Amino acid sequence: MRSTVDSTASAQSLAADPMVPRLFRVEKLTRDLNDTFTVEMRPENGDSAIPFAAGQFNMLYEFGVGEVPISISGDPGEPERLVHTIRAVGAVTKAMAAAKKGTVMGVRGPFGSAWPVVEAEGSDVVIVAGGVGLAPLRPAIYHVLANREKYGRFAILYGARTPHDILFRAQLEKWSARLDVYVDVTVDRASANWRGNVGVVTKLISYGGYDPENTVCMVCGPETMMRFSVASLNDRGIANDNIYVSMERNMKCAIGFCGHCQWGGAFVCRDGPVFRFDRIADIFAIREL
Repeated sequence: MRSTVDSTASAQSLAADPMVPRLFRVEKLTRDLNDTFTVEMRPENGDSAIPFAAGQFNMLYEFGVGEVPISISGDPGEPERLVHTIRAVGAVTKAMAAAKKGTVMGVRGPFGSAWPVVEAEGSDVVIVAGGVGLAPLRPAIYHVLANREKYGRFAILYGARTPHDILFRAQLEKWSARLDVYVDVTVDRASANWRGNVGVVTKLISYGGYDPENTVCMVCGPETMMRFSVASLNDRGIANDNIYVSMERNMKCAIGFCGHCQWGGAFVCRDGPVFRFDRIADIFAIREL
């Protein structure tokens, strides 16, 4: 009969295996947009929380359906509450969208690189987000706001397709009410009753409320949007080594073993998803390598 010590060691080894999911139970599921929802989970069976850095992702497993990589959208200061914001676009995410309170999901992670929130201390910070790209950036926003005295000017620039597609609307309104944050929102198209900006998010970059020589920019959204955003930031005098982008490629294993997300000499799951732009500028426009 195996000893208690042996059993404990085996359980610890299993928990440390990055390919073995931990069990989390759904506490709350909120419908954000027609095709987007946020799920909040806590560890099952009294397990400890998963500390994570802003920008990292988890592999979420819907039992009997499959697994998908999803960026963490919650507060790094509250690791006991695991939060993901998800677009229901495939079989796995659509099954997750139908989850009820108490549903158990598998979680592997956290994986990947993070937004440079510590490195940015002492600098101005500009967040540029498009669509659901605001979700992977929200942990960075939480971190900056929780440590506001460590940063210079702080701007959140966000673009959505229509007013109905604005993600985290209530939080954007709450952040914009603060005197120490600049928040600007635009939509690609709108009806006559919309009183905000209309146009692409790059138009917001020209507001000029930051020092281009001492600014760190974090950008997430569709790749076309990120490409034009980087060009606009360059036009404002911000160098590529102060611009960070979050990439989405075909991640499967999350630890660089399977090769599905190889991108030039990097693996997006292991070396990303957050990249400093000067390190990927030469291959950024290439869809698959």
